[in-house]
Amino acid sequence: MFLWFVGAALVLTWVVFHDPAIDHRALVAGSLLPDLADAPVGGARVGHTLLASAALLAVVMLATRGRRHARRRWLALPIGAFIHLLADGVWGDATTFWWPFLGGALDQPLPSLDHAAGVVVLQELAGLAAIVWFARRFELDRPGPARAAFLRTGRIPRARA
Repeated sequence: MFLWFVGAALVLTWVVFHDPAIDHRALVAGSLLPDLADAPVGGARVGHTLLASAALLAVVMLATRGRRHARRRWLALPIGAFIHLLADGVWGDATTFWWPFLGGALDQPLPSLDHAAGVVVLQELAGLAAIVWFARRFELDRPGPARAAFLRTGRIPRARA
């Protein structure tokens, strides 16, 4: 799955933070990071744990200490990773979500691929709808300064917010 996580990250972040200065490129990358980390090993492993997203947040906070603009840009990465855990429903599998605190092995299939094909199609369509809404809402669906600024900076122009 791809569109489901991207759409969820874009819309949920806008609804919760209402902040046009978030770097949406980093947000999208973060929303795909758990699957990118775990797919090569064939299942939900460390990338799908709360510990991994929290560790990513700690790394960003430490690496950007004293650099406000860099912090604002890179905080979107762990936010996206946390949204992935939410959208994937990983919190429903306590052994994976809370690993290593509850013990157990990390041997679950990727949650996004552990659904019936119809559910996956519906999630992808919902993600596509969310992306289309986001693009239209902020006038990113047509050429112009808003889209150029978004592609260059990852930010929504304040005039559109």
